[in-house]
Amino acid sequence: MSRIRTAVLISGRGSNMVALLRASQEPDYPADIQLVISNRPKAAGLERARELGVEAIAIDHKAFPDRESFEDALHGALVERGIEFVACAGFMRVLTPRFVTQWAGRLVNIHPSLLPKYKGLHTHRRALEAGDAQAGASVHWVVPEVDGGGVIAQAPVDIVEGDTQDSLAARVLERELTLYPDALAKAVSSLKS
Repeated sequence: MSRIRTAVLISGRGSNMVALLRASQEPDYPADIQLVISNRPKAAGLERARELGVEAIAIDHKAFPDRESFEDALHGALVERGIEFVACAGFMRVLTPRFVTQWAGRLVNIHPSLLPKYKGLHTHRRALEAGDAQAGASVHWVVPEVDGGGVIAQAPVDIVEGDTQDSLAARVLERELTLYPDALAKAVSSLKS
């Protein structure tokens, strides 16, 4: 079975990235994760990726004069390594329409809400303030509109009495760690069909 050469983009500790890397170590998993890139050189996830035997590099967005030149370097690193598919996992940069168009249909993201609710930041606070019965996570295709692409898969999480942003975030993250590997497999497999 030919597997799709995949990269994961991160900015922090890489919890979802680790879940994806572990799934990708299974020989029948359709995504072959070859590369992890962080826009933050000190991101803890870089070392975690290396420990799991995957090339991990930093492309510091602060070293570039503008978003486009940063994305040119990012795109160049992906192309140079023959990457065919990109998964954003806690990558805290809004990608320009130009970059998104270059990777259209080959770029996914995980977002901590039940899209289309609560695009953008502070999703848990917003769900709590609205009195929602559920929060959750969504894996979606990346399009130029932030968090606006078609949903591939979702995992709802009940909001319980006494929940704080932190307690809710912890339970949502727990669900993300199983949701994302399954959704990435589905997304990558759609390229092959």
